[in-house]
Amino acid sequence: MKNPIAKYLMCAYAYYELDKSLISDTEFDMLAKEILDNWDNIEHMHKYLLTKDMLQAGTYLGEYPTMVRMAVGNYMKELNNGINRT
Repeated sequence: MKNPIAKYLMCAYAYYELDKSLISDTEFDMLAKEILDNWDNIEHMHKYLLTKDMLQAGTYLGEYPTMVRMAVGNYMKELNNGINRT
């Protein structure tokens, strides 16, 4: 999860849809701030899904692309199988 938007969407999906936390609430808030602070310099195919209001509130209640849902599923499987991703 190198791109902050990908990480934000994946963490939001895990939290809001799966009731699983990939990062702490504080880390999620810091991630939102990082995206806001660098908004004009970040490129990602799903950037259009986020708004600055969502980021300021530290939430995401929009639609999750299939790519995000699948990535979280794969990530959770790897965690459950003891595979360390860095």
